[in-house]
Amino acid sequence: MKIEILQLLDGAKKAQGLTVIIDVFRAFSTACYAFGNGVKRIFPVGDLEIAYQLKEINPDYILVGERNEQKPEGFDFGNSPSQLLETDLNGKTMVHTTSSGTQGIANAKGADEIITGSFVNAQAIVNYIRKQNPNQVSLVCMGYSCQYPTDEDTLLAVYVKNELEGIPNDFQAMVDQIRKGDGARFFAPEKQEWAPAADFDLCLSLNRFNFVLKVEQENGVNYLRKITT
Repeated sequence: MKIEILQLLDGAKKAQGLTVIIDVFRAFSTACYAFGNGVKRIFPVGDLEIAYQLKEINPDYILVGERNEQKPEGFDFGNSPSQLLETDLNGKTMVHTTSSGTQGIANAKGADEIITGSFVNAQAIVNYIRKQNPNQVSLVCMGYSCQYPTDEDTLLAVYVKNELEGIPNDFQAMVDQIRKGDGARFFAPEKQEWAPAADFDLCLSLNRFNFVLKVEQENGVNYLRKITT
């Protein structure tokens, strides 16, 4: 099994084999919490206009996402797991668009299959990859708005690669590094409205969920399917 760590949109475009599109803060943590709270299906889309169109055709869909970390106009929720925790999402369909994670899905055209990546389901990801046993694994770190690599995404890729190769991980050291580095923004007082400190802890709640989210297609539109591992 060849395991490659790739970065940003260029990495997504180069990804081959079983591909993990990683967005810890916060797209694919938020998606896991949504499924954990009862969502039936998620459509991850790269384009805001597609999100609005899906909502117009299906008024009962909920819009979740961000641009520049903040909730777009007309959306029901921002890209924030803490916003979804107290909301009844049972049986709902969610349209999800973000600046990083969903862009990776849209651009990974060469992948054999795609699953999403976050610390909240890290062990499920490892279990799924072991079960599939592919020749090639691409771990794609989407970074901050696809602009530059971030600690949390790169460290999750390292974490998954280490687990697959039997190398011990020091998760607490990773959390400490993220807190001092790219995660520090979650503790800035002026950002609490859209990037609350609670999201930092929720996104780094290791192995909270025992499922992966796999990208499937229906009528040419991507959706995420929950697969328990």
